[in-house]
Amino acid sequence: MVTIRDAFSGFSVDDITAAREFYGTKLGLAVSDEPMAGALQLSLPSGQAVFIYPKPDHVPAAYTMLNLVVENIDHAVDELNEAGIVTKIYEAPDDYGTDERGVARGGQSGQGPDIAWFRDPAGNVLSVIGM
Repeated sequence: MVTIRDAFSGFSVDDITAAREFYGTKLGLAVSDEPMAGALQLSLPSGQAVFIYPKPDHVPAAYTMLNLVVENIDHAVDELNEAGIVTKIYEAPDDYGTDERGVARGGQSGQGPDIAWFRDPAGNVLSVIGM
């Protein structure tokens, strides 16, 4: 059996400079240069690290590849929208029950947490989840 010391996730982007700006400035997460030239390390509030690497033939993740937990979903959506981040990315019939702001109110219906999805500059899907 393999002895695993640690683990981390990673994802690709097509523009590392845009990713640094988005994750560091717009989302306010800690971003640093990764030892591998041209890559980034995203440090999450939990202490986990995420590896962001450039990929010329990048294809955006069509699934939610990073979930960010927030205390207040409406406040988080307001801040994202003020930063120019669109949170209404799904339309009917596959809108997941989102309202006009892009929030799926699962807490009210007993079907999970309140969640709003958005995309990074590379088109990858992320979310904020109110918990």
